[in-house]
Amino acid sequence: MGTAAGVRQDRFVQLRNWAGNVAFSTDRLHAPGSVEQLQELVRSRPRIRALGSGHSFNRIADTDGDLVTVRELRLGLEIAADGRTVTVPAGARYGEVATALHARGLALHNLGSLPHISVAGACATGTHGSGNDNACLAAAARAVEFVRGDGELITVTDRDPEFAGSVIALGALGIVTRLTLAVEPAYDITQDVWLDAPLEDVLEHYDEISAAAYSVSLFSEPGTRGRIDQIWLKRRDEPAVDHTGWGATAAERDVHPIAGQDARAATQQCGVPGPWHERLPHFRASFTPSSGDEQQSEFFVPRERGAEAIRAVLDLNLDDALQVAEFRTVAPDGLWLSPSHDRPSTGVHFTWHDDDAAVARALDQVQEALAPFDPRPHWGKVFGLDPEAVRAAYPRLGEFRALVDRCDPERRFGNAFLETYVY
Repeated sequence: MGTAAGVRQDRFVQLRNWAGNVAFSTDRLHAPGSVEQLQELVRSRPRIRALGSGHSFNRIADTDGDLVTVRELRLGLEIAADGRTVTVPAGARYGEVATALHARGLALHNLGSLPHISVAGACATGTHGSGNDNACLAAAARAVEFVRGDGELITVTDRDPEFAGSVIALGALGIVTRLTLAVEPAYDITQDVWLDAPLEDVLEHYDEISAAAYSVSLFSEPGTRGRIDQIWLKRRDEPAVDHTGWGATAAERDVHPIAGQDARAATQQCGVPGPWHERLPHFRASFTPSSGDEQQSEFFVPRERGAEAIRAVLDLNLDDALQVAEFRTVAPDGLWLSPSHDRPSTGVHFTWHDDDAAVARALDQVQEALAPFDPRPHWGKVFGLDPEAVRAAYPRLGEFRALVDRCDPERRFGNAFLETYVY
């Protein structure tokens, strides 16, 4: 198959995601060097999907047509004159954007666990960090620029009525080229880790613990039912909290979220203050956090039922599939397809071994246990919820479908995932 003029096409025997658990249905990956080349490519292909950093664990990015990366578009980082927003290339990694912003005395409101993920991919799937008052990463968006199905480059801003459907868009509206994000003055974060807290104490004080720092994560390892193995507290302005009253012990050295892994890959802890972008992620940008030999799942439940949901999944025996479970909170937002749409949420996250059969067995248990809590799955991770239940969880889905009809009436950006859960 030919390529659009001037567009480099990389051919591989088989394209896979970062974790290696998804083999894409095409070997055609294009890397245009300009927006004009991208527009021509979109016009010339009946089916095309954007491929970000490959950190999704399901087939949301798959296509039987062509894949395209915007990583090589010649676009720079532009800070607005008033210093309140920054426009970034869609293919930029969060670690790159954060480093550039910090050098200019600016910051984002939050970051995900990995600084290695692309801005557009993370925003498109509702990826998040943690914190009772911190909405998902896409909530920082103030404008999104993308090439729609007819090849036209359009920009939708937060003043447009359809903006709330245009950020977490699952790649269904077009190929995103740039996003404008809200920024604020740079700040420091101090990270503490507490170990081996009795589960009953954590659940009894769940609201208090989740509010104890700017960002809070709870980790549970396989084989340790009855306790929360690690509590990560990322403090901004909050005072230090003594968790010994909850039965926890302060970590005396840096730890990795997964037992037995090299702690040098994790961001610095033990109460040492540091720049926001070097503490909010769990992992350092200079390290690959793992080999990628894993799968991931995550479900969002109402925060007021978070403690119940945590208890429900920790009562299960998932040891043959589980590497670690993590529990975080996410503030509500108004984005139509956000898993935290209009409700404060607890994210119930699982990092699995890369074993399809074991993961399938574990997911059956997890989804049954979480069914009473109205779970919404993370769009970019492994789940097996009934499609009707997923669609029913999003009251603005009908409006989103209408938006897709206007931006991509020929379904150039469609795939089996969207057919199942959106169209």
